[in-house]
Amino acid sequence: MTLTDTDYRKLEEKANLIRQDIIKMLLEAGSGHSAGPLGMADIFAALYFNILKHDPAKPDWEDRDRLILSNGHICPVRYAAMAHAGYFPISELKTLRKLGSRLQGHPHRGALPGIETTSGPLGSGLSQAIGLALAGRIDGAKWRVICLMSDGEQDEGNTWEAVMLASKYKLHNMTALMDRNNIQIDGFTEDVMPLDSLKNKYEAFGWYVLEIDGHNMEEIIDAFSQAKAIFEKPTLIIAHTIPGKGVDFMENKFEWHGKPPNKEEAELALKQLQKSGE
Repeated sequence: MTLTDTDYRKLEEKANLIRQDIIKMLLEAGSGHSAGPLGMADIFAALYFNILKHDPAKPDWEDRDRLILSNGHICPVRYAAMAHAGYFPISELKTLRKLGSRLQGHPHRGALPGIETTSGPLGSGLSQAIGLALAGRIDGAKWRVICLMSDGEQDEGNTWEAVMLASKYKLHNMTALMDRNNIQIDGFTEDVMPLDSLKNKYEAFGWYVLEIDGHNMEEIIDAFSQAKAIFEKPTLIIAHTIPGKGVDFMENKFEWHGKPPNKEEAELALKQLQKSGE
């Protein structure tokens, strides 16, 4: 289905609401990650409100697409998107990281409907996605696997073992998206462990690679559509994002990778986001 300008605008508005909820959640929790979740809000809005085949009323629906979040520390953006999609009440978002909450600091399979895998240790998500994609192929399933991962976890050796295996089995029913925000907890990725050219590396390992602006709804949706048309190899979408997107004092600051806002910072962030959403 061809989307109109109004459709894209609605997705952008949804992403803005998700960003506002991320700030509220983190303030209430007093801990958690700010930069990555804010940077991935556009992609999660596109996924849950356009790209994914899913049903919040039937989270275990057999024909659903499987979404794997490898970099589980950005889960506030996933929780916010899921709440807006109808998986659970939006009011529950304020229980993030609280004792007994279903919204744990890293997603936990079984704790919340719609979560396919438990994530936390970086570098393992792509291997989990490959297992699902192989199982889907054996079963002749129509559903697809989408794996979201960070650029920082490309430092992990097991990521590259998975990259090779996906290429060997030509897993075209799986699409990986990398959040290329250029930061990790200790600094900028190119200072900690230089990664570029990621496109050339993945292509050398037998993948089809697309590079997009991770804040452009049209490019996000088009990239996932293109991935469905590739039948001879797995696809990687390198999404260039701005960590802390929408909050000027957080943008491109690696210090906000694992830091929540205090009350004053949250109020300022919400004012900026509300203004940009007008």
